[in-house]
Amino acid sequence: IDPKKTAMREVYKKFDLGQDVIDFTGHALALYRTDDYLDQPCCETINRIKLYSESLARYGKSPYLYPLYGLGELPQGFARLSAIYGGTYMLNKPIEEIIVQNGKVIGVKSEGEIARCKQLICDPSYVKDRVEKVGQVIRVICILSHPIKNTNDANSCQIIIPQNQVNRKSDIYVCMISSAHNVAAQGKYIAIVSTTVETKEPEKEIRPALELLEPIEQKFVSISDLLVPKDLGTESQIFISRTYDATTHFETTCDDIKDIYKRMTGSEFDFEEMKRKKNDIYGED
Repeated sequence: IDPKKTAMREVYKKFDLGQDVIDFTGHALALYRTDDYLDQPCCETINRIKLYSESLARYGKSPYLYPLYGLGELPQGFARLSAIYGGTYMLNKPIEEIIVQNGKVIGVKSEGEIARCKQLICDPSYVKDRVEKVGQVIRVICILSHPIKNTNDANSCQIIIPQNQVNRKSDIYVCMISSAHNVAAQGKYIAIVSTTVETKEPEKEIRPALELLEPIEQKFVSISDLLVPKDLGTESQIFISRTYDATTHFETTCDDIKDIYKRMTGSEFDFEEMKRKKNDIYGED
């Protein structure tokens, strides 16, 4: 097969794979959110599966990493790194106004002071007039006193319920973490269920996932709008991120970060540049 020309649908057919295997491979391994990939060249899908298997080989039980003490550790790590390079942090400051002059951002006003800037990165909540709604996400945080059944009592896991299996257009995601990550008390498990809203009754849509978690001690439901920037931000130099979507593996979030970087600098982010040189680790040669 020619990976640049053969569609993934043809590859599945060639190996005579059933619908369940196709759903699992496309949505749980390659992490596609729709079935559009079936009619695209199989090269991209094969690379995604390869990434999954290489990650699995590298980390052992799972291809995923989760930070101890929760995702809040990521901005903390960023803050420390930023301080080393001369970044200044103003935390817990209300944003009164984003100041724009001749269509270009020049600063941010807070409590009468102006922090001046040439470029601004922010999430959609700060610039309601520059974003548009493209959908909604329902999230349910569930507190359990037991691991999820049929997971070999795993103390953490991600479950992806492919759309076809539950007659939907979008997958349902479950992310479960526990005291092993220092985010819950001993004996307690936190499961977060999420999906893209498709009907007027979003809570019914996530029922298949909630049934997997029974019995649930307590649950907290939230429905949030999915907002995306109306423009690339190249004229105003205001670069807006997209709202977090329903996925629990953060691949789309990483794509968004790389996209913002490209919009800001005009070039792709080069990971090779970031690789630690020997003298970074051991000091001077």
